[in-house]
Amino acid sequence: MQTLATRDPMRIHLSQDEIPTSWYNIQADLTEPLPPPLDPGTKQPVNPVSLERIFAKELIRQEISSEQSITIPETIREAYIQIGRPTPLVRARRLERFLRTPAKIFYKAEYLSPTGSHKPNTALAQAYYNSQQGTRRLVTESGAGQWGSALALASSIFNLKCRVYMVRVSYDQKPGRRTMMETYGAQVLPSPSRDTKFGKSLLDQNQDHPGTLGIAISEALEDTLTHEDSRYCLGSVLNHVLLHQSIIGLEAKKQFESIDVEPDVLAGCIGGGSNFAGFAYPFMSDKLKGKSETEFVACEPKAVPSTTRGTYTYDFGDTAEMTPLLKMYTVGHKYVSPPIHSGGLRYHGKAPSLCYLIDKGLVKPIAYHQTEVFQAARTFAQTEGMIPAPETAHCIKYVIDEAIRCKESNEERVIAFNNCGHGLLDLKAYEDFQAGRLVDYEPASIQVESYVR
Repeated sequence: MQTLATRDPMRIHLSQDEIPTSWYNIQADLTEPLPPPLDPGTKQPVNPVSLERIFAKELIRQEISSEQSITIPETIREAYIQIGRPTPLVRARRLERFLRTPAKIFYKAEYLSPTGSHKPNTALAQAYYNSQQGTRRLVTESGAGQWGSALALASSIFNLKCRVYMVRVSYDQKPGRRTMMETYGAQVLPSPSRDTKFGKSLLDQNQDHPGTLGIAISEALEDTLTHEDSRYCLGSVLNHVLLHQSIIGLEAKKQFESIDVEPDVLAGCIGGGSNFAGFAYPFMSDKLKGKSETEFVACEPKAVPSTTRGTYTYDFGDTAEMTPLLKMYTVGHKYVSPPIHSGGLRYHGKAPSLCYLIDKGLVKPIAYHQTEVFQAARTFAQTEGMIPAPETAHCIKYVIDEAIRCKESNEERVIAFNNCGHGLLDLKAYEDFQAGRLVDYEPASIQVESYVR
């Protein structure tokens, strides 16, 4: 006799043997090459060899690769198993019942990693390739701390030193994240800091500077370039990062296929774009080939509206103008982000591949204020029992709105989202929300300079 669990399971699991053996590279399925990174001086495409002082060579190769599948080394697959992959696909039944919607809601449980987010999927890969090359020390930035925590964990697994420049407002707001990184052995500095020339110059102008991801990236790059034994790691935006995150969507595709379900809409929050791309790109592959009608929705904060109010143009990836120019939706690399609690969504730009898909109309962007986002997060916590990260709450807001729309139109749609992080180290944000202390920030002045005519 079939039970409810076998007829219509609430949690769809894969075995360890079913972990994908290759990552998916969306660049192979695009009808044209992505706009290349440009040298800001010459405005010509960057020579990949020039990046070898910053990144591990294998990561540069993956960054420019047009191969559809890139093999996952067995050591990384073993590390994935160690941190709890494959993750389950979960049916949000209690939320469905609360909303009285005919829609079916599913989420990928990426918050189950040791650091509480999807970020280890690429941190482990980047640490592995650097260790293979002989790198001794990794340097990075972090907004809310999920990425810094993940790289600190990965560095400890592969016996590397790690330094993290954490955006100052998050450094102060989220001491738990700082403690987690330090427990894994990383050194954590508030950014802007006095350990770099650029950071010191900013603090000399304003000793209370709240910091931005763009500033933290500049500091991490300056640190890397002044220490020969070091290489830089980035937690989002770049092609090789999104490639590693595709493990999420590849697993999810297998899980949906096992219950003979195809999502009607896939949603995710976007800071740089890595968790959204990791979840959505393997499904986008079918859409690009004309095999799917699935819709894709990317959710961002109204306080940093890169894709909803920004400009699609070439801009620097950092504030000090040390990176190549990237073609992306941006609010300008000098933009000072308001101190919203969603620290992972405070980046001024987005991943070039994601921006390309938005520009082509294949991904729909939407933006929310943080008070409505936290209300959605509390509804989710009270129905599903899981407290989501403020970043994840942005797509939960969309999912709830879409499920209510389905109730009003009596549509039985399948809505899926990437539950990319828990909020157990963000409880101060929930405390502020419940006490009525959260503020909805309108965007600061948006000025985007055009670097390429």
